[in-house]
Amino acid sequence: MPECFSIDRAALESAHRELLSTVHPDRFVAESALQKRLAMQAATQANEALRCLRDPLLRAAYLCELHGAPIAEQGRGTVDPAFLEEQMRWRESLDEARASHDAQALQTLRGDVAQCASQTLAQLGQLLDVDHQYDQAARCLSRLMFIERVTQQLDDAIDALD
Repeated sequence: MPECFSIDRAALESAHRELLSTVHPDRFVAESALQKRLAMQAATQANEALRCLRDPLLRAAYLCELHGAPIAEQGRGTVDPAFLEEQMRWRESLDEARASHDAQALQTLRGDVAQCASQTLAQLGQLLDVDHQYDQAARCLSRLMFIERVTQQLDDAIDALD
């Protein structure tokens, strides 16, 4: 697979199937214990790679780390004040909607957060695939990870009202 954020899902699945066809443990039944163990490890690595590449957040984190910008180190930089303000607004809106059991407010907020997630994901793709700005991409990914947590909390709050 090419080393990029934007991937062809069908090509990814095809490459995974092709790789598994060569390393699957069933192909090594008659081999030594060492060969069987190595085949099992290779198949496990192939499955883990597929899991990572299927998930945009994990894929972006992998690319950032590969290029010397691990996500864990991004918290030490300057925080975007506008994003901090947006986070506080989301939290307050979520708390108010939960407290008042306002499903419509939760759905509206969910739409706003989803739109922000979509824009941030597009920005992340630009930073990784076009600009090759991995430090900035890591900071963008940190924002997206926060957005995903808020999305999950919103989904949980919506489900709790049903």
